[in-house]
Amino acid sequence: MDLALDAAQRAFRDEVRAFLDQSLSPELRRGAALTSGVFADPDIARQWQAILETQGWLVYHWPVAAGGPGWTPIQRWIFEKECAEAGAPILPGMGLKLVGPVLYSFGNDAQKAHYLPRLRSGEHIWAQGFSEPGSGSDLASLRTRAVREGDHYIVSGHKIWTTQAQFANRLFALVRTDPDVKPQQGISFLLIDMAAPGVTVKPILSASGDHELNEVFLDEVRVPVSDRIGEEGQGWSIAKFLLENERGGSCFAPQLLADLKRLRSAYGPLRGELADRGTRLQLEAEALEMTELRTLIEIEAGAAPGFRSLITKLIASEIRQGIEALSVDVFGLAGLQLPEQRPFYGADVPSPVGSAEAQAAAARYLNARAWSIFGGTSEIQLTIIAKAALGL
Repeated sequence: MDLALDAAQRAFRDEVRAFLDQSLSPELRRGAALTSGVFADPDIARQWQAILETQGWLVYHWPVAAGGPGWTPIQRWIFEKECAEAGAPILPGMGLKLVGPVLYSFGNDAQKAHYLPRLRSGEHIWAQGFSEPGSGSDLASLRTRAVREGDHYIVSGHKIWTTQAQFANRLFALVRTDPDVKPQQGISFLLIDMAAPGVTVKPILSASGDHELNEVFLDEVRVPVSDRIGEEGQGWSIAKFLLENERGGSCFAPQLLADLKRLRSAYGPLRGELADRGTRLQLEAEALEMTELRTLIEIEAGAAPGFRSLITKLIASEIRQGIEALSVDVFGLAGLQLPEQRPFYGADVPSPVGSAEAQAAAARYLNARAWSIFGGTSEIQLTIIAKAALGL
């Protein structure tokens, strides 16, 4: 297996680098560097989304038939790696990487014509309505009910851990349309207007003080049947497709390696036990990158993703938590400051102790604890690996 880039791939990398150098303003880079949550806040995310859409690279992971640029898996990796190293904002993936592929894969022509352009333009901002109290990792037990009345469903239920729902105007949700069949067979996939009567969003403040998560209450919300994706009862199959994109739609290692590099740049050379931890994390992230590259090369050659793809999110979660723990320790007492104001690049944030990077360290550490929960808890991932890869 040859991991070296060929001439065409190097030329593509240089094109991406030139674009990023020209398009990423200092404000966008600073906003990305001081983002404490998983995704960029709307003020910088929308700027970056518009720039990428103008360039034709916003939906770089979509096929040509759906409006994507037709990049190979290796080209997508090159783009993600260069974006990470350049410090580009991380765009919310609920629309672009989750419901977008669902729409072009399972939606009808009218749904694709209506929703996909609005997703790309930023007119529609999406949130994911899957988890419920008591139904997180076990999605088949969800209780949100959708009863059909003529050309509408009447939807009532309670969704939780809904990322950036306070900014969203659309919600894609799993709902139970048939309570009398096997749990997985009675679930459907609906698109819900967040402005519809009966939709209420309540914030969940994280231990870090960030408002990234929410509860969404649905009280007899009327949803047109035309906003159901696929057939009634097909929601479980569609959800599995979506979760495969969430857990394996991108490479994790480029961002992890770039963040380690930025930590060293912000603080300086690490010494002693901190240097040992940094080196260990560096090697683990580089090993993860090789694993991801091997998987991409297999996919590019036409093979299905192997069992290695199952472990990437699990390992990435551990490395992410290790990096943020190292960051807090590197900055010492300055890494423990936790002002209430957000974002950290905003004008209202108090002057940092030490540096802006130190000021964001504690929030990033606390938020990173969720990495081993969202997108499939580590325990669930280990169970999947045991069954699918080891046959246990």
